[in-house]
Amino acid sequence: MTGTDKLIIFDTTLRDGEQSPGASMDIQEKIQIANALNDLNVDVIEAGFPIASKGDFTAVKEIADSIKTSRICALARALEKDILRAADALKNAKLSRIHTFIATSPIHMEMKLKMTPEQVIKNAVNAVNIAKDNAEDVEFSPEDAGRSDFNFLCEIIEQVINAGATTINIPDTVGYNMPHQFGELIEKIISNVPNASNAIFSVHCHNDLGLAVSNSLSSVLHGARQVECTINGLGERAGNAALEEIVMTVKTRRDIFSCDTRINTKKIMNCSRLVSSITGFPVQPNKAIVGKNAFAHESGIHQDGIIKSRETYEIMRAEDIGLVSNSLVLGKHSGRNALKQKMEQLNLQYESEESFNDLFSRFKELADKKHEIYDEDIIQLSNNVQLSGDDIQLISMTVVCDSSKKPHAKITLDIKGKELTSSAEGDGAVDAAFNAINNLIDLNIDLKLYSVNNITSGTDAQGEVTVRVLKGEVIVNGHGADTDIVKASVLAYLNAINKIYHNPNLESKKLSGI
Repeated sequence: MTGTDKLIIFDTTLRDGEQSPGASMDIQEKIQIANALNDLNVDVIEAGFPIASKGDFTAVKEIADSIKTSRICALARALEKDILRAADALKNAKLSRIHTFIATSPIHMEMKLKMTPEQVIKNAVNAVNIAKDNAEDVEFSPEDAGRSDFNFLCEIIEQVINAGATTINIPDTVGYNMPHQFGELIEKIISNVPNASNAIFSVHCHNDLGLAVSNSLSSVLHGARQVECTINGLGERAGNAALEEIVMTVKTRRDIFSCDTRINTKKIMNCSRLVSSITGFPVQPNKAIVGKNAFAHESGIHQDGIIKSRETYEIMRAEDIGLVSNSLVLGKHSGRNALKQKMEQLNLQYESEESFNDLFSRFKELADKKHEIYDEDIIQLSNNVQLSGDDIQLISMTVVCDSSKKPHAKITLDIKGKELTSSAEGDGAVDAAFNAINNLIDLNIDLKLYSVNNITSGTDAQGEVTVRVLKGEVIVNGHGADTDIVKASVLAYLNAINKIYHNPNLESKKLSGI
């Protein structure tokens, strides 16, 4: 190994991250995240699983069409129909990769696939051959490798490399492995596969035992040169290895790791905030790297040390991940150009000048309510855009709370150009408002989650509301933000309803990956 060894960062936020229950994203949200990942200098973006649904196919296609720096990857089972679907979605990508997989552990082969080991090898080789004919770059994963027979694992890896796979990903599918064990497995595979030098070895670790990052880093120390990870550690069940933790560990511990990433670490915080906002999954305050308390020091001894020398208690700078000591930048006297510049800094986009005009108008409204406008406020403002094409928009609302009576709400909506009003009572102000909306919109949806977070500090802080609603088998997240928490709740609820209206044929994800 040399000091110039490159560690490839493979981000699967849009695929495995989205498999986290309730983390479904619409196409525009996926494109927004893909652009942020591209700006982060992620090497490979796994954009989705095209065969899973029409929505997934369209999202992968649109991302492949628009992203020009990062390599765009699509997941496919070791089936011809999956691979051809992936290839179709990727056909306009500047840089593409098909990632195909098949299970190799005894329990998966016997209980799930109903295949013999010989049949699994045949299917894997055939899949790689088809993928090689349809994409410039092919990755293969033996699903549940951590519980697979070692000799069989080496045999199938050797044969798929011969077939043309240039990246071999070893997944710890159920988060079962220990760091020393998994690292040694990677080294042992590389040593025992005769043609291992013709491929880059990758790892994809799940966090069921809280060891995803540890297992990934141990693998890097033992020869892996690609890590599959997600922003904020988002992912199925307990999540995946957190991109920010992998990247900053390698960057911080140059004495241990003889490799480095090309990640623009100053963009990490923006990506983290964006993914958290879109998915409705708040980052826990004590989360490493991107948590609110990651660079906070309350102890008097720590504070004294930091004042004298930051290095006493900080092993990295907050600035290295994109945090600044004072993010207060805008107020009611700020103009259009200042807002545009700040949005560029935060990787926020707008569809047209018309949509920006709407955003600027709402920024001015917010500035009249809040004396101080923070980065987090701008991010939420951008994500809270009411598009002109929305079927349903809020016109006005009145909520009355009296200690002696049930709360009462009066809501006026613009529904496809028609102004309608309804009133209702509820167990609380938010419940009353939602009941009034339900009187006007009969969608028969179930509210599964209602979450409130403050965006910044202070009594004038915006409240960020996330709702998760179920329509049939489809789960949709809605987001809203306002200094009035009831209004934020209404905006979030209407955001979810509009997503259902805009996607009447949304399909449930019934397929899972590695």
